[in-house]
Amino acid sequence: MTVRILALVGSLRAGSHNRQLAEAAARHAPEGVHIDIYDGLAELPFYNEDIDTADAVPSAATRLREAVAAADAVLLFSPEYNGTLPAVLKNAIDWLSRPYGAGALQNKPTAVVGTALGQYGGVWAQDEARKAVGIAGAKVVDTTKLAIPHSATRFAETHPQEDTEVVEGLHKVLDELTANVPAA
Repeated sequence: MTVRILALVGSLRAGSHNRQLAEAAARHAPEGVHIDIYDGLAELPFYNEDIDTADAVPSAATRLREAVAAADAVLLFSPEYNGTLPAVLKNAIDWLSRPYGAGALQNKPTAVVGTALGQYGGVWAQDEARKAVGIAGAKVVDTTKLAIPHSATRFAETHPQEDTEVVEGLHKVLDELTANVPAA
């Protein structure tokens, strides 16, 4: 059985270190694990209950919900913006939390990792993302964490997939995440 993990990257910037971290996870995923990096968060409108109705759900929201529903687990990659998670990631969580009690994240094993410019690697943003996905109904996997500090200098000339310490950290998180996927 292949475990399918959907990666949501909270940075839309070309050359994002968190996007590169997601690429490293996909490239170095253990045998039996496949990671898809979701593209499309930029097209997702801000959550608005007025447009989250049976006849008006935006197609971008439907695509995101379907992609998460089809995955066995979710892995969020969060930078830290002004001490918290980026709006694009929070917005995706909001769309995935609905309908209340039956959203696409309901009981879905979900972990959060990331890298940031500061000395703590985005731990505040990651903690906020864990809180939000937990409230949204996900099964938060948080016994193994990965927050990589000083992204601008650490990854200035090295892609995260070439950083042995980063790859080892990703493996630990992926092992923990896949261990929380129910057997088929």
